[in-house]
Amino acid sequence: HRNWLVEAVHPPTQARRRAAHLVDLVCLDDDAPGRELSVLWELELGAYVSEPEAGKLRGLADFDPPGHFAAYVNTLRWNATTAADATLFQAPLRAGIHVQNYQLTPLMKALELPRANLFIADDVGLGKTIEAGLVLQELLLRQRVDFVLVVAPASVCLQWQEELYKRFGLQFQVYDRAFVADMRRQRGYKVNPWTTHNRFIISYPLLRRAEYLEPLRLFLSAHAEHGKRRKSLLILDEAHTVAPASGNVVAVDSQITRIAREHLCPRFENRLFLSATPHNGHSNSFMALLELLDPQRFHRASSSRANAEALEAVMVRRLKRDIRRVSRGLFPKREVIALTLDHQGGRWSMQATLHAPRTDDPEATAYFRQHPRPELPLDQPWSLGEDPAPELELARMLAAYEALVAPANKR
Repeated sequence: HRNWLVEAVHPPTQARRRAAHLVDLVCLDDDAPGRELSVLWELELGAYVSEPEAGKLRGLADFDPPGHFAAYVNTLRWNATTAADATLFQAPLRAGIHVQNYQLTPLMKALELPRANLFIADDVGLGKTIEAGLVLQELLLRQRVDFVLVVAPASVCLQWQEELYKRFGLQFQVYDRAFVADMRRQRGYKVNPWTTHNRFIISYPLLRRAEYLEPLRLFLSAHAEHGKRRKSLLILDEAHTVAPASGNVVAVDSQITRIAREHLCPRFENRLFLSATPHNGHSNSFMALLELLDPQRFHRASSSRANAEALEAVMVRRLKRDIRRVSRGLFPKREVIALTLDHQGGRWSMQATLHAPRTDDPEATAYFRQHPRPELPLDQPWSLGEDPAPELELARMLAAYEALVAPANKR
């Protein structure tokens, strides 16, 4: 049942065959506030009148205990968001993730900027999706964004949708052929599917096609024609995809580069670029990509060295070795283990050899001194086929192998 507010009651008339009152209602529920409805009261099933006094507070007998009232005030304060304090975060507290300290750096830098034009170029595995989700969640809580578009490779569109819903509770609609057909079937052929939702995910191949790009261009241009600048956010995953081709001396814009330059980036107030490989070795291509991010700071004709200070303000770039220096245990070093199988005398034997860590790396040497491995009988080969139960021998070898490859630090 929904809760409705009665605006007007019209008595029965001769036009209505049955003696029924026409009641004008306004919805009070959060999912449909202000929705108007007119019903014939006597013909409605299960309708009832809720007394106004039933929803009022009872008389206050006494003040709350100080501890109870302090908990209530702290709850309001901790859940409050304000644009006046850029260091007060709410997104990490409203996400189903275990946030690492280094993942808060992009959020902090995004809030310090007038517009959240940020290039997150962290290494693979550091959680660029989580960092972008934190920025998105914070902008939504501060009411700085009401329309979001995520452009990603086709292979990760569903992954983006799942991660944003599972980690942050944000529902995104994947824009594809099935979605367009469903919207036209529900709302008519002339409907613009981009007007039906506020959060979309689309792939780069579909964005290149005119039948998908043109409705988006019309949707984004509608606000510009009325002199309005929509509070919007554009997230480009694998942003190096939109960088110009760098085969020649001068970077040549590709089709997706022209689409981003002419139709996407100028229409969005906030922009997040994600890429683990932002620089392809050609400065002119890299500067053209930065120009798409923030044309006020960068120009494709300038050099990256001359814009080092401006780049520091809008780019976050960390490698795993950088995180390992300040937080040991998050990304342990790889250790190479060689397993050799020999067939001699009609049976298989396996010899395991653990390669020693590099002695030319002082950091690695110190790490292995602090985390020594237990001594394992690696000098004796493990044979197959001698015991009457080979599956037991296989189980023993598997247990020894797991002990051999287990990381030194227990996580």
